[in-house]
Amino acid sequence: MLGDRRLLVLGGAGLSTDSGIPDYRGPGSPARTPMTYQEFVRTPEGRQRYWARAHVGWGRMSSAEPNRTHHLLAAMEREGQLHGLITQNVDGLHERAGHRRLVDLHGRIDRVICLACHDLTPRADLHRQLCALNPGYDLRTADSAPDGDAILDDTTGFVVAPCKSCGAEQLKPDVVFFGENVPKERVEQSYAWVEEAEALVVLGSSLQVMSGLRFVRAAHKRAIPIVIINRGTTRGDDLATVKLESGCAETLTSLSSPTSAVG
Repeated sequence: MLGDRRLLVLGGAGLSTDSGIPDYRGPGSPARTPMTYQEFVRTPEGRQRYWARAHVGWGRMSSAEPNRTHHLLAAMEREGQLHGLITQNVDGLHERAGHRRLVDLHGRIDRVICLACHDLTPRADLHRQLCALNPGYDLRTADSAPDGDAILDDTTGFVVAPCKSCGAEQLKPDVVFFGENVPKERVEQSYAWVEEAEALVVLGSSLQVMSGLRFVRAAHKRAIPIVIINRGTTRGDDLATVKLESGCAETLTSLSSPTSAVG
């Protein structure tokens, strides 16, 4: 069905689970309560809670490596099979695998923005700053959570770092929180790619949030083929031309050309 059509991929958290990053809604995933944007900006205590958990989780997130699926997608791009990739993940693994035509829909966890002065800095710089302010805190034992944080019950006493440019204690990861809008330019680029695509492939996403589902609806409106590959139901199943309950890597291996094979 896909043949030599210009493919657009919409990817979700299921693409990064093989890299050791847990997802929110995959089969067997425990219930998660992510912090909303409103909680983050409302009080210093909310930002303290976020950064304490994120500081512990950063070591695991920053050491994650692209997995077979990331490399397969990058190879498909090089071979001209893949027109573009819209990722809902914030881990940066697609870029590290060599992908170039990429929209990081929800931003990047490896960057930090100040909500007061809008200065943008590398996350690694903030991590060193937090280590100096909270010696040994990042070595705590805690279960990993999605988006690079960790499960901690008590975060009192954690010292939040100020912005080095303006001094405000309003640093935020450069990602879209729940309750926050995706930047307009990313949405426009994604819609433009949907208009240019000849087929849409959804990989590892439950499509529970509208930020991704809207592009599936746009593709359905254009009447182009939609293939959803995900373990478990999605909000787009009724829009799919084909729905596959299978793993991303093994399915992509069968779609890619012989010269795109990895490993």
